[in-house]
Parts: sequence; C-alpha cells; structure tokens
Amino acid sequence: MNNNAEQQVDSIESESTAVISSKPLKIAIVAGEVSGDILGANLIQELKKLYPNASFEGIAGKGMLEQGCQSYFPMEELAVMGLVEVLGRLRRLLFIRKTLIQKWQASPPDIFIGIDAPDFNLTLERELKSVGIKTVHYVSPSIWAWRQKRVFKVKAATDLVLALLPFEKAFYDKFNVPCQFVGHTLADQIPLESSKTQARKQLGLTDTTTLGLFCGSRNAEVALLGPEYLKAAQQLVDKAQKQGKTLQVITAFVNEKRRAQLEAIKQDVAPDLKLHFFGDDSRVVMAASDVLIMASGTATLEAMLIKRPMVVGYKFKWLSYQIFKRMVKIAHFSLPNLLANRALVKELLQEQVTPENLVTEIEHLMFDKQDALIQTYTDLHLTLKKDAGKHASLAIANLIQNK
Repeated sequence: MNNNAEQQVDSIESESTAVISSKPLKIAIVAGEVSGDILGANLIQELKKLYPNASFEGIAGKGMLEQGCQSYFPMEELAVMGLVEVLGRLRRLLFIRKTLIQKWQASPPDIFIGIDAPDFNLTLERELKSVGIKTVHYVSPSIWAWRQKRVFKVKAATDLVLALLPFEKAFYDKFNVPCQFVGHTLADQIPLESSKTQARKQLGLTDTTTLGLFCGSRNAEVALLGPEYLKAAQQLVDKAQKQGKTLQVITAFVNEKRRAQLEAIKQDVAPDLKLHFFGDDSRVVMAASDVLIMASGTATLEAMLIKRPMVVGYKFKWLSYQIFKRMVKIAHFSLPNLLANRALVKELLQEQVTPENLVTEIEHLMFDKQDALIQTYTDLHLTLKKDAGKHASLAIANLIQNK
C-alpha cells in the first residue's frame, strides 16, 4: 500500500476542523448504480451525524432513499455500460443531466457529490463548479487504466476526489489534483471472516458443495455473460452427478428485471439446471458459496472481502470491445488483481469467456488448497478497512466549511 495514502487516511480525523452544525444544508448527490448506492447510503448516514438538519437530493438507489435522499430520476437510468450502448440512451441521459444542471444552478446546493458514473457526473460537476458550487467526485474513474488524459477533466470538474484504493492517490498527486484516500465502505461493512455454514442456514440451503453465479447487475452484462455462466454451471453439475456428488448452484439478483432476464436465458441454454434464486442478498449468497463465477465489477471486491475463491469474466459488445482494447493500459481488470498488482484471481475476457474455460478454472479452485489466497484476501481487506464513510464525510465537511 502507498504509505502516504495510509498516513493521510489516519490523519484526516485529527486534522479536521469539522464540527456538528445545525445549519440546514442542501447536499446534492448523484449515484449511478448499485455499488454507488452502497457508498452513498453510508456517506449520507455519516454526513447526518455532522449536519443533522441537512437535506439530500439528486439521483439515488434503494439505500440512499432509505437514508432520506430525494431522487428526481430512477438510478437505473444511469446504469449503462459500453461506449456503443450509451449512444442508444444518449438523448435521455443528456436530458437528465441538463435538468439537474438547470435545477441546481437556479437553486444552488451547498455542495455536490458525484458518486462514480464519471461520464455523467464529471460534466455535471464541471457545470456546477463553473457557477461557484463546490464539487466532490467520490470513487476515482479508472484513469490510471485507460484514457489517462481524463485526469485534466477531473481536475477542472472537481474540488476534491475521494479515492477508494490506495494507489489512486499517488496517481492524482502527480497531477496536483486534490485527492484523499478514504478506504472502502465495503471493507468496513463486511467482517474479516464470513461463516459458510451460517450463510447456508440463513438461505435454507443444505450444507453441500455450492457454486455461486454472479452475472452482473446490468442488462447487457446478464445478456452477455449469462449464457456462458449457466452452461458452465450445468456442465459442473453434470460432472458432479457422474461422480456421485452433489453441487448446488445459487445466485442473487438486484431486481426482478434481472431475475426474469436470467431465468429466460436459463430456459434457453440450461433448462434442466436447478438454480436457486435469492433476492438482494448477494453477500449472503457469496458467503454460502465454496467458489464463485463473477462478472467484473464491485461485486468482485465483495467476494474478495468475504474470502471466496472466484473466476472473473467480462464481455463487451463487439464494437465496444474493439474500442476499449485499444485504450486500456493495464494488465488486469478485476479489483482483487488491481489491488494485489498481480494475477490473484483468474480473469477471462471476451472470447475467453466460454463454458469450457470456466469449468476448468472452477474445478481447480474446488480441488486445490486456497490458504495462501485467503491470507492475501485478508491482508487486502485490512488495507481498505479505514472507516471510509466517516473519513469521506469529514473531508466533505472541511470542504464545505472552507467555502
């Protein structure tokens, strides 16, 4: 870990001039998908401790809504992946952004916080900053991986970047962009040990070998990965049966749309597969599993923190992939590997995502000892466990007070 980043996160609280204030602040906040909603809900909870009379408005998911944030548009409208896929939704996205800009320029919030969704939020931040509104970008874009010149767009758009990963601050420091490493909320929320037996009991599952499938939270992810993952699961179940063993397959879904989508794909490619569906209980499903097949994204970080072996896959539509592969500058794409700076978990990209490759990799994980992997997972967990929401709220409070 970057020592400067770790020293900074330890000193944010002691250096903070933030105090509890009864001032009725208006805080604008936009999250673009489920992972951002998790961060946003925790951040709002912590900001309320400093500003009990603050109001929150913008675009929110379930967790943020439960914390009292008013949402002007459904969060799912922003959850679009791929360069080409965005084009089909561009008119609507531009309308949403223009509406928010006009609303907040006419009635300025005390601060704006954009959570992830950089293609949407950075332009929004730049427009709000241009009229004197303080802006924060929570979750660094992957500018260290591709399109590095975006760092100048970030610098122009935001007064402060809150980074989840320690190596990100070092990158921003090189370009004199104000950045604070605050750790990751998930590392604070997830215990260092997660009981497999307890999770299976909670889900009503038998205590037998279990495979967890996570095809992603977006329509395009499920459409592209679902067929390959389900075929692989069917092959693994068939192999286990031939050996006189039992393998149960489980999955979680973020909403009924994704469940219906995956069930339809299953009916088409693996109709005989017994797949146990559970609601929005992804962490429990991960904890109940012996091994996981994952879509790349924040869910892989959750799986790492829960300490489960995994294979990570990702697919783009053809044209999007042709564009991305010419721009990406990193050797790995999954969060566990980026954090470890090595091939900690197996990654399969694009045409590599086949049932045969998935089966081969999963069988290795099922039969080989994983003690060293679990220890590395634990070390990385401790690196990120920094009380992120608290430190992020203090950094934001300092920015508000120094207006």
